[in-house]
Amino acid sequence: MSNYNINKGIGRTVEFKGLKAQYLFIFAGGLLGVLILVMVMYMAGVNSYVCLFIGVGGASLIVWQTFALNGKYGEHGLMKVGAKKRHPKYIICRRPVHRYLRFNAKSKAL
Repeated sequence: MSNYNINKGIGRTVEFKGLKAQYLFIFAGGLLGVLILVMVMYMAGVNSYVCLFIGVGGASLIVWQTFALNGKYGEHGLMKVGAKKRHPKYIICRRPVHRYLRFNAKSKAL
């Protein structure tokens, strides 16, 4: 009789080294962007030590900020903060209230 492993991770969010959900994309995209920037600078003829310094500094900044955001906002908190920024702080109503409450009777059609 064969033994099969059961996948108990169905429905859970993806996690890698403590990073969850959208932070993985920020992490991977940031590191890829730093890599491409260093490659372009190196091919343009910038000093290799400058490229190395910018690459290590940029990568460490991306790692630090991504883990800081993950710790501060959690799995869904960053999306909630973005949604809150798009939500209006107050609604401006310049028309009198009775204009909103007026009932318009429909005409009877034959």
